[in-house]
Amino acid sequence: MYQAGLPEQKRNPYHEFYADDFSPREHYRLLWDHIRAIGNNGLEAKAHESQLALQAEGVTFTVYGESEEGIERIWPFDLIPRIITAREWAKIEAGLKQRVQALNLFLADLYGDQRIIRDGVIPPELIYQGRDFRREIVGIVPPRGIYTHISGIDIIRDEQGEFLILEDNLRTPSGVSYMIENRVVERRIMPEFFNKYRVRRVEHYPSLLLDALRSLSPRGKDQAEVVVLTPGIYNSAYFEHTFLAKEMGVELAEGRDMVTVNDIVYLKTTTGLQRVDVIYRRIDDDFLDPLVFRSDSSLGIAGVINAWRAGNVAIVNAPGSGIADDKAVYPYVPEIIRYYLGQQPILNNVPTYQMTNAQDREYVFDNMERMVIKAVSESGGYGMLMGPSSTPALRREFVDRVLENPRNYIAQPVVYLSRHVCYMDGELEARHLDLRPFVIYGEGIEVVPGGLTRVALRKGSLVVNSSQGGGSKDTWVLAE
Repeated sequence: MYQAGLPEQKRNPYHEFYADDFSPREHYRLLWDHIRAIGNNGLEAKAHESQLALQAEGVTFTVYGESEEGIERIWPFDLIPRIITAREWAKIEAGLKQRVQALNLFLADLYGDQRIIRDGVIPPELIYQGRDFRREIVGIVPPRGIYTHISGIDIIRDEQGEFLILEDNLRTPSGVSYMIENRVVERRIMPEFFNKYRVRRVEHYPSLLLDALRSLSPRGKDQAEVVVLTPGIYNSAYFEHTFLAKEMGVELAEGRDMVTVNDIVYLKTTTGLQRVDVIYRRIDDDFLDPLVFRSDSSLGIAGVINAWRAGNVAIVNAPGSGIADDKAVYPYVPEIIRYYLGQQPILNNVPTYQMTNAQDREYVFDNMERMVIKAVSESGGYGMLMGPSSTPALRREFVDRVLENPRNYIAQPVVYLSRHVCYMDGELEARHLDLRPFVIYGEGIEVVPGGLTRVALRKGSLVVNSSQGGGSKDTWVLAE
């Protein structure tokens, strides 16, 4: 897909905190003065306070190793906030709204007339061979025609400081609870700075989400009964499921707690069956309805797809949304935007090579030490080759994997993610990071001003996922 020659990568990534002369950028000056004033002892005390606060609040995540048993850990948090100016955010916000709108139109077309395939914009085999294209739902029109009600779009900054879209997460994107908890902790340990900086709020996300969910109810907003569907306590994101249900004031339920009768979904309660209008599901399509998808699933609700088809319940995000965040579809998103909106993309993609293209594939194989090769069906940093740190044996293994199933892989030149100051073991050190803003699509499209900044806590690492040693920091978007 991306045929231009691979530029020589700079080993001097963009530093968000410091300008070229290692003085702080203008919007960081107040923060830098404060850091110098409180000194190392003050930073250490604040870091300790933040850990106690996270522990007291039970803010955890689960890491799974070689065994199936998960290890629960306190959420890793860095106390030095990332600051995004109002001007920078305006471009991000506009780009994300444009992207989510186009991807929703794309999904409506794929499960409808499929004009984009007939017009030759996207190869049909790319869609039909995608694991997340759901033939079972072709022809179903979701409430308000919205498929991706909640999106988490991963953004990076390249060596020149340009914001680029790295990945779309449109199925069950996670991390928003940690975004909010980061802000709560930051307010507690650095309250004086929220008087000096005009930081836009993120804590209102649950109310925005609830309003969007209620707007989808087939019985109208006033009668909307909303349920968060969780796979249970052993899921790595269970903290987030409970957090959002509590903050929205709605029921948290497992599939066994609900039943479908005459194409209407009900919640089992001590006083009898209670009708459910909107299901915010945090389980994958495969497990959602054993009558339609995996018959051995005990996590979903039998008959829920027929209830959705009948218009009696809304499912958030809509089943089948995953094909739009398939990494093999990702290189086509700029064309998707042009096709449906007639606009140029506001935010660009990272240059990407399609492994189904023989020329791209040959080029990638010749330059593997400077590439990231990703399995399109994996997430969390798994199923990935990081070329600069790979061994010859691992590169040979990935060549075999790609040749066996080219549709399952894409490749991108290594982008050295921007860096930011972090407080690490008593020292201020630079670490790589990315950003996951959250977009809510209800009666309109809302982008929460901030997002989850994920940090590669290991020195030199470009992997920011918490499951592989990453952490996070609060993200401040400044008001005008």
